[in-house]
Amino acid sequence: MVKRIPPGPGQESVWDYPRPPRLEPTSRRIRVLFAGITLVDSRRAIRVLETSHPPVYYVPTDDIRMEFLRPNLARSFCEFKGIASYYDVVVGERIAPQAAWSYLNPTPTFEAIRGHLAFYAAPMDACYVDDELVTPQPGGFYGGWITSDLVRLRASLERGDGSSGLTVLHTMRRSYPGMQGRNVTGTNVASRSLLNQPYW
Repeated sequence: MVKRIPPGPGQESVWDYPRPPRLEPTSRRIRVLFAGITLVDSRRAIRVLETSHPPVYYVPTDDIRMEFLRPNLARSFCEFKGIASYYDVVVGERIAPQAAWSYLNPTPTFEAIRGHLAFYAAPMDACYVDDELVTPQPGGFYGGWITSDLVRLRASLERGDGSSGLTVLHTMRRSYPGMQGRNVTGTNVASRSLLNQPYW
């Protein structure tokens, strides 16, 4: 049985976000820290808001220490935004492969995120929205940042045999690495239709 949790004062429900996604500028302070370096410090980010997913923050390159980013050959495809290019974060001997991504030639609807990058929170040492340490969205494909003002689905997606539908999704992702998009070496196109499920 699935139950939507209504947002309280000052909260947002990921189920109120649209599909196709919406772009929303934000003046909240976005920071990304790795290996003792503040890679990102910006109040000019753009949030991408999509149904069932926590926001993804795209930051202009002027607010990023780009000297610590190295282009990676991996690619993935988004039906809304276009082809994503990935970057490794390299600071000294520490490397976080494919930890950031951008759309070099986004679709016209998402032209505003040209010249912006987003970061996966999990491989970074810390990511902040204002002064709140974010929680990474689980899984290896989507890069949403979870904060305390988000309300998500509370569900028991149980099948007749008692197992969880979420467990089935995770098993599929492990069994078929190509579904994870960015984790396949070289050029790769991922199918969002199979991955567009809430699991955080």
